[in-house]
Amino acid sequence: LVVNAAGPFVFTADQMVKACLQTGTHYIDINGDIDVFEQIKSFDAAAKEAGIMLLPGAGFDVVPTDCLALFLKSLLPDANSLKLAFATLGGAISHGTAMSMLLKLGKGGAVRKEGKIVRLPLGKKSMTVDFGMKKIFVMSIPWGDVSTAYHTTAIPDIEAYTSIKPWIHRLLKLQYFFNPLLKTSVVRNYIAKKINSRPAGPTDAMREKAISLVWGTAKNANNQTVTARLRGPEGYTLTAIATLLIAKKVLDGNITPGYQTPAGKYGADLIMEIPGVTREVVAG
Repeated sequence: LVVNAAGPFVFTADQMVKACLQTGTHYIDINGDIDVFEQIKSFDAAAKEAGIMLLPGAGFDVVPTDCLALFLKSLLPDANSLKLAFATLGGAISHGTAMSMLLKLGKGGAVRKEGKIVRLPLGKKSMTVDFGMKKIFVMSIPWGDVSTAYHTTAIPDIEAYTSIKPWIHRLLKLQYFFNPLLKTSVVRNYIAKKINSRPAGPTDAMREKAISLVWGTAKNANNQTVTARLRGPEGYTLTAIATLLIAKKVLDGNITPGYQTPAGKYGADLIMEIPGVTREVVAG
């Protein structure tokens, strides 16, 4: 088994997966990039032939949201639309996440519509979500679930959202006018230097105090809805625990050859195996 934790994964996943195919090694990673999930999924047939499992997204991207998606699907089996949102209270992002975000500057967002991935402007949709502890403003983003939740649930319409300050959202909606500038090497190199000058990630003290919140709602053709929420450890802490949890399952022989998603392989209750996680149904 190899655990790929070296992002941005657009630079590392392809080589690692190909090496795993050549050596008969199971592969998991902590990726959250739609394009990388789709790329790894393209190796499904080769992985089955090699007898290995490919399971990207074994961290906060996308274990909590993937499990919540499947949980909602179990409550409303004929659901045809799914919205997922997440927020972190008291946390910060890592160097790798920041660099991955830099690579996406100027490229916009994405949703799943009628089973197809559709590119839209970043933050095109927004809403206020009741996460239980507080109501938080969120905007649409190209989160990994636009790829993975469809594989896990077969729900054809999927949107993903993250928390953001309303004033930043207003600025991002103007991104279209600056996209050519955001894609230039001068701007990207400047931002990369700023990222490299920052700490590698949140401190231990920050991670210990922070919490992650996940919300999801599913709807069917008759407008019946069901909504649920998760609360758990800070995202990077959850990533470490979830990755080790899945790695142990793999090493214990609990694998299915081919491309898999976390909840698709290990079920909606996988997330409940992580200490400190709570789940509640709030509507439906």
